[in-house]
Amino acid sequence: MNILCLGGGPAGLYFAISMKLRDPAHRVTVIERNRANDTFGWGVVLSDDALGRMQQNDPPSTAAIRSSFAYWDDIAIIHKGERTVSGGHGFAGIGRKKLLILLQARARELGVDLRFETEFRAAEDYRAEYDLVVASDGINSAVRREYAAVFRPDIDLRRCKFVWLGTEQKFDDAFTFIFEKTPHGWVWAHVYQFDADTATFIVECLPETWDAWGFAAMSKEETVGTCERIFAAHLGGHALMSNAAHLRGAAVWMQFPRVICEKWYHGNVVLMGDAAATGHFSIGSGTRLAFDSAIALADYLQSEPTMEAAFARYQDERRVEVLRLQSAARNSLEWFEEVERYLDMPPVQFAYSLLTRSQRISHENLRLRDRTWLTRAEDWFQTEAGGDAGRRPIFAPFSLRGMRVQNRIVVSPMAQYRAREGCPTDWHFVHYAERAKGGAGLVHTEMTCVSAQGRITPGCPGLYARAHEKAWARLIDFIHAETGAKICCQIGHSGRKGSTQLGWDEMDAPLKTGNWPLLSASAIPWSPRNAIPKRMDRSDMDQIRDQFTAASRMADRAGFDMIELHAAHGYLISSFISPISNNRTDDYGGSLENRMRYPLEVFGAMRAVWPADRPMSVRISATDWCGDEGVTGTDAVAIARMFADAGADIIDVSAGQTSTEAAPNYGRMFQTPFSDRIRNEAGIATMAVGNITDADQANGILLAGRADLVCLARPHLADPYWTLHAALAAGDRAVDWPLPYLAGRDQAFRLAEKAAEAIRA
Repeated sequence: MNILCLGGGPAGLYFAISMKLRDPAHRVTVIERNRANDTFGWGVVLSDDALGRMQQNDPPSTAAIRSSFAYWDDIAIIHKGERTVSGGHGFAGIGRKKLLILLQARARELGVDLRFETEFRAAEDYRAEYDLVVASDGINSAVRREYAAVFRPDIDLRRCKFVWLGTEQKFDDAFTFIFEKTPHGWVWAHVYQFDADTATFIVECLPETWDAWGFAAMSKEETVGTCERIFAAHLGGHALMSNAAHLRGAAVWMQFPRVICEKWYHGNVVLMGDAAATGHFSIGSGTRLAFDSAIALADYLQSEPTMEAAFARYQDERRVEVLRLQSAARNSLEWFEEVERYLDMPPVQFAYSLLTRSQRISHENLRLRDRTWLTRAEDWFQTEAGGDAGRRPIFAPFSLRGMRVQNRIVVSPMAQYRAREGCPTDWHFVHYAERAKGGAGLVHTEMTCVSAQGRITPGCPGLYARAHEKAWARLIDFIHAETGAKICCQIGHSGRKGSTQLGWDEMDAPLKTGNWPLLSASAIPWSPRNAIPKRMDRSDMDQIRDQFTAASRMADRAGFDMIELHAAHGYLISSFISPISNNRTDDYGGSLENRMRYPLEVFGAMRAVWPADRPMSVRISATDWCGDEGVTGTDAVAIARMFADAGADIIDVSAGQTSTEAAPNYGRMFQTPFSDRIRNEAGIATMAVGNITDADQANGILLAGRADLVCLARPHLADPYWTLHAALAAGDRAVDWPLPYLAGRDQAFRLAEKAAEAIRA
């Protein structure tokens, strides 16, 4: 094949090398507009797994690169004057110029034609002359622009401003993050050694801080001097340096563009490296993506029957990997964009939050990397909570008013559809009692309705009759007598989502017969199939407020430890909060403050009759998943603050289920970021919920300060004894088991010890 690479960066050079390795007869030309020794960065980072793939592909170039690496195992975080160090991270740095020189030498050795200081024309001009044209022309790819209608790039310019500098100060013991509070806001640096004498020093800040410093009006020299003064305490008298000789003034600052193309090839033109997709520098994935893509395309061009088939496989398989890395990179860069919400955390918690920001490093993975540091962090968490050292975060106690839960695990509200005329049955007794016996700190009831017309389905329970109160009291008496669990009653009204079929029949669909009239903030049906609800008037509001108050009094008499107002998921209270379901023009519609007026009135009435020493929670939908047309994350913080000001002790942070037009962004722990934001921006205790499936995730959420309690739903359906089993897996013998089950506990611990001994042997 006659191959042309447009761009002589790592992607183009390594692809040229890879193709010559597979068939020396290939004629490969690389065109680069810059000189051979030009570079506009300082150092690049590669992980151990990336180096492993490179070793398999081309041992000689990998050996040359390894010989020039600066290795480090530790990550150091300097925050509030305290240096926190975590080990076991295994990265290597190399100067970008040195990397390019080594790749250029290897390419020449294999017979690649390298043409520097050569401007290339439009890719279309080369398509007839070459069998294959590789667009490896970087983050601002001209080829990507040329065929934008085909490649359909999605370019997301991120918020933070950063400048790529270097220094001769030594940072050879750790990849170092430095956070400095300045008169104009926080400024931070990502720092790593890449050769014996030089370290990369990337300075970053939010645009508001950048504006306040006046960087836009500074020359390059003034920018470098200002950064030197900000980080003087860490530079040991050394200067900061810029090698961006081609840039002037504010142009030395950049904003990262997250790039992903829908299509990666057109005819015989194919995108590679940053031209196709970018990876944020905070997880060091850009160069790795370039090398991995070069290897993959070279393999597919050899293994697939046609170039079209090779391109299709390259696009499909590499996009999956790229999207996975971009997801981690997005988590990381968003953490830095929102870092000011975390900077008041204690240093150990701040460090943990930083280390786990991308979600690629989990709690137990961090234990594998540095058990000593993680154990100290866990002990700090327990000490802050008044718990016992040597235990995982999920087993720390937590207090709200006069209620103290024995651990941080919550059984989520989960509809059972087994009530009769609103009355809980033996099914509910067994269901909730089993999960309380299973060790959870707090057990939530499913939504318990304030009236027969407020039920979601005929199978939903209520608190509007003496029989209901008596049935709940029987259950609560058992839980309090036989377990250490606390129990919370979630109180709600179905609103426009009522009068529907049982969950296992057809969710949210109207009953086939016997439907009852519906109420909502506005006369907007849940779907075209559902009945149009009555727009509530003041008389309706008074009646339903009083029903919530009466249910709260019943919950008190029944003995519940806590109650929760259900203000989420499109039910009645939620229908006032969301602009998707509230189009009122009176005092209860329009602005968020108006839309919150009735929910706060209901909450206030409940709080007034609920004992002062017992806590109250509110479940909210932190987003409608409808873009700016619905509730947004910013709104959610304001909503949480309003409920907290009214007396809420904790916010149960859910999302969505408020509109049939919603477009949720599902994934593991997908609602936890909303809990994180509310907790750390508003300073309010939160519960996290949403596809949290294991103890590893729960421990990470807690120690990172993303929530105070963790709710698990489906795991508790599959295993009522989830918490006891999590303790068993962690080797935690301090968790209380029901007395009749102690023999089973002891056997389980013996079996676990034998299994551990077998592994050690």
